[in-house]
Amino acid sequence: MPIPAPHVVNLGCRLNLAEGESIRALLAGRDTIVVNSCAVTNEAVKQTRQAIRRARRDRPDAELVVTGCAAQIDAQAFAAMPEVDRVIGNAEKLLPAAWASSAEVQVQDIMAVRETAPHLAASFSTHARAFVEVQNGCDHRCTFCAIPFGRGNSRSVPAGAVIDRIAALAEHHAEIVLTGVDLTSYGPDLPGAPSLGRLVERILTHVPRLQRLRLSSLDGIEVDDRLFALLTQEERIMPHVHLSLQAGDDMVLKRMKRRHSRAQSVALARRLHAARPDIAIGADLIAGFPTETEAMFENSRALIADCGIVHAHIFPYSPRAGTPATRMPQIEPEVVKARAARLRETAAEQRGRWLQSLIGTTQQVLVERPGDRGHAGNFAEVRLAPTQVGEIVTVKIEAVRDGKLIA
Repeated sequence: MPIPAPHVVNLGCRLNLAEGESIRALLAGRDTIVVNSCAVTNEAVKQTRQAIRRARRDRPDAELVVTGCAAQIDAQAFAAMPEVDRVIGNAEKLLPAAWASSAEVQVQDIMAVRETAPHLAASFSTHARAFVEVQNGCDHRCTFCAIPFGRGNSRSVPAGAVIDRIAALAEHHAEIVLTGVDLTSYGPDLPGAPSLGRLVERILTHVPRLQRLRLSSLDGIEVDDRLFALLTQEERIMPHVHLSLQAGDDMVLKRMKRRHSRAQSVALARRLHAARPDIAIGADLIAGFPTETEAMFENSRALIADCGIVHAHIFPYSPRAGTPATRMPQIEPEVVKARAARLRETAAEQRGRWLQSLIGTTQQVLVERPGDRGHAGNFAEVRLAPTQVGEIVTVKIEAVRDGKLIA
């Protein structure tokens, strides 16, 4: 009887997705399920536990291993779950030795880790686009965020290793996505302290075969002139920028320990739109941060229109153990939930108007599974006639239906 293929359940960010492919390659020929967890919110941790229980029900005889940020932060809690066989930390999950070991818990001090991406994914055969980790960890300490405790301090992958991996992936993937925990902090720990913009320039120069390059979430305060010029002038970089904004009120931003102001966010978004009118702005926004008044919330809600945000990721504030924000005066949970709903409603209205504005336009769409849908360069989802997965096709947008463009 054949051994079932290993299965990796990736929760959370694109970095987890990239690392999940590496894990899958390491487990070839093993009856193993890996839950690659997320810890960005309490809800994400809850979903990790649900995924573990579901995986055990689906494959009761498989080895079940938990890794990722939630496992790194609270390894013993996951090791105590009856469904779990082993827990492996974020630093260990890309090391073959960790998967060869039978130790029940392998989690080291993530803050002591100084290198990243020791094993970059060799294949993304199940995806139309490929994800490449170029940075990991974060040196900033936003008061709401537990991720540095799961990922450690910021560290970068040398450009040569990144270019070699992208060159190999570009043979089979039309689009590559650069990922990281704090992508715009790329480079200071490397010889010569190259910036993210410099890395992007080298990728475009040395991998001429690469058709489309997309960047994951950016910290707007770190978008320098070089990176701005690439985002707005380089056709192979997709017209889609996702900004880590979190709030649109200066006092809330200060209490979050963010490094930008509301005015700086608006100015950057308007500069991007002016320099590249077809660019689509995405953003992360948190509703109900401690001490947030109704007026502060309205400043964040107005940011959606002021920045032209059409890809909004809305999070209700979630108190994470060990973070400074848990010691601040909290907002009532029902108020947090209601404010998140209002943010989503405003974001949906803005997105709806944007999608309607795209009717009649021509878009270049990367076809994704199952072959009748994909994403345009601006990351709008497009439904189209069945086409070969992985191809980039030129289509005309005829309508909007259920929040999707119809070609």
